[in-house]
Amino acid sequence: MQELWGRKVLKREIETIKNIEKKSQKLLTMQEVSEKTIQCLRCGQIHSKNTVQLVTEHYYCPKCIQLGRVDTSQKFYYLPEPTPVKRTVHFAWDGTLTDGQQAVSDDLLASIKNHESRMIWAVTGAGKTEMLFKTIHYSLECGYRVAIASPRVDVCLELFPRIHAVFPEEPAILLHGKMEECYRYTKLLVCTTHQLLRFFHAFDVLIIDEVDAFPFVGNQLLQYGVKQAIKKNSSLVYLTATPTKELTKKTDKNELKTSILPARYHRRILPVPKIKWCHQWYKKIKKGNTPKALVAIIHSLVIKNDVLIFCPSISLMEQLKGAVEKKFPEVALACVHSQDPERLEKVLKMRNKEYRILMTSTILERGVTFDGVSVIVLGANHPVFATSALVQIAGRVDRRMDYTAGEVWFLHDGCTKAMKEAIKQIKKMNTLGIERGLIDDM
Repeated sequence: MQELWGRKVLKREIETIKNIEKKSQKLLTMQEVSEKTIQCLRCGQIHSKNTVQLVTEHYYCPKCIQLGRVDTSQKFYYLPEPTPVKRTVHFAWDGTLTDGQQAVSDDLLASIKNHESRMIWAVTGAGKTEMLFKTIHYSLECGYRVAIASPRVDVCLELFPRIHAVFPEEPAILLHGKMEECYRYTKLLVCTTHQLLRFFHAFDVLIIDEVDAFPFVGNQLLQYGVKQAIKKNSSLVYLTATPTKELTKKTDKNELKTSILPARYHRRILPVPKIKWCHQWYKKIKKGNTPKALVAIIHSLVIKNDVLIFCPSISLMEQLKGAVEKKFPEVALACVHSQDPERLEKVLKMRNKEYRILMTSTILERGVTFDGVSVIVLGANHPVFATSALVQIAGRVDRRMDYTAGEVWFLHDGCTKAMKEAIKQIKKMNTLGIERGLIDDM
């Protein structure tokens, strides 16, 4: 019955459990809000009864149907999380934190001990994961249940082996929509934020990584899932390099404690994007041509580093690939996007230096690290490149200890507020890092 601890699931999801009717609690799947509306108790969304009524006269929820249809003829099966029991947990990390990282780690641990929530606002490449280790270890030894959730599957896939390596004897599970492994109860798990919709009062400590990322940001459904997944006396931790306005307002009002780390562990400034005018870049690529400004910058960058080129659309990227191949016939290159079945293989090949140029959609804006890369944002003035996206993209450069003189370029034909704000944020963090003595002179 451990599979039901801290979970509320439909009967068809747990058919292998014997005597389920006698041993578990039953919870409503939906409840009436008014005479005309009904609310799903898995995702929290409220619907007009007229739009979600079935021929059986029951009501269903279309918003979270990808997790299996919920309707009023069903019940959720649930068992409460057992009382935490202190234990010994093997901790296999022998690394050291910088002074800045240590201060954040100490702040976070203090919040967990006081059952408080906290935001960690740390620049890209600051080593957020390493700052979590001490807190996760303490929590597990207290008998707490700990989850690290991210909106992006790619981030979860990269994060899980790193967490598992630090706690090699601790049973852990990775949950996402395409997983083949059957669910099992563990005290430590990594999951996508969608998977939190299956949990109920489960976690003593819930860490949301990339809290500003799509699809979590502004998503009421996923934020309802977070509130349902944590216990009443718990700690919610937000990790971000680009906090949302909602979170910064809470910080300003002292409603949310916040730790800011404005510098990376290698004590160098964040690369500040350079702006380059690229006349009618969209029209030129659509005609099968490569803009001269783009060709010139690729020539200058590829001498020292591999190059990531971020494109505003998949169709444009595929057209650009053919044009760039004509200009650089001897350079190994590829393009990748969220619907690419070879996405993971291409990312690995880029890491292994089998490609010198990788064109990508915003799928690689966060959660991935490459050695020795420079970045070009083609059409940085396109609406798809919001301020947070541009900051994250710029953060792909100079993440390792060895310096490779990587550069960031914004190519545009009309500078936007998002571009200016991204550069302003990066410069602000550099200034703050210097003021705190966390950055060395270059």
